[in-house]
Amino acid sequence: MINFRYHVVSLTAVFLALAIGLVVGTAALNGPVADSLKETVNGLRKDNQQMRQTVNSMQKELDQEEEFAAGMAQLMLPGKLAGRRVLVLSLPSGRDHTEGVVKMLQLAGANVTGRVDVQDKFINPDGTNNSNLLELAVTASHPNSVSTNLPGNGHGVETSSALLASVLLDRPQGTATVTDGDRRTVLQAYTNAGYLTLQDKVSGPAEAVVLVSGQPYVDKDSAKKDDSVLKIAEQFARNGAIVVGGMGSSGGNVVAAVRGDAVLSQSVSTVDDANTVQGQLVTALALVQLLTEKKTGQYGVGDNASGGLLPKLPQ
Repeated sequence: MINFRYHVVSLTAVFLALAIGLVVGTAALNGPVADSLKETVNGLRKDNQQMRQTVNSMQKELDQEEEFAAGMAQLMLPGKLAGRRVLVLSLPSGRDHTEGVVKMLQLAGANVTGRVDVQDKFINPDGTNNSNLLELAVTASHPNSVSTNLPGNGHGVETSSALLASVLLDRPQGTATVTDGDRRTVLQAYTNAGYLTLQDKVSGPAEAVVLVSGQPYVDKDSAKKDDSVLKIAEQFARNGAIVVGGMGSSGGNVVAAVRGDAVLSQSVSTVDDANTVQGQLVTALALVQLLTEKKTGQYGVGDNASGGLLPKLPQ
């Protein structure tokens, strides 16, 4: 039978072994292992400091480039869009840089007829929402009959975009004139339903539109939403000159979609860095080129920016 003294001796041996292990381990760590760890930590600390300096340097360089672009805008833009009537259509993904685009257009002398913010609800692919948009397009256009050639393919976003383009942009020759009352009626119908928000009063029809967008959607309905955004651009392109000022040119965003369409890219200009001051300047210059030379281009920093950083305008 194991007595109490045996247990005491056993426990004493265990604790003694632990104590010896701690002493030996500490001694080992205080030697080569500790030196190696210290060297690694010091190396990581230096790398982190260098990376922080690199980031700060890049941020400073970016700030200087933005400052330079803002200065160049003061030299290049004034008077370039004098007397031109321009509508600004802002998508949810481009809301953060819409104001910068508006300021560049105003600097160029454009008469911004209005800024219309498209809400997420407008491009929601839900079946009920599609039916609501189709119904709204019919009811909002009557009894004024402001549009008699709406698409009949059952796509709510496309049909409503066609109606909105017909009242916000110049009408083709030979078609009925849209009165200010007709325009207000249609816009009020869409704003009351939560599809649009007007940042200011729409003063009249525009001859051109700047569609401000952002990066592609990434949720489960991203493909349908990106397709709806493209349909908005297509319908407004049918009624007037259009420049898409976006952010990035990959994935399924509208800039990438336009550039990937051989037909649409011949009638729509794109800028893929409109989230920067430089891109906002280029957006205004692209519109100048489109209105004065009837020439489109794909500009920015993306691999598919076939026109380079900015358009070459005649002196």
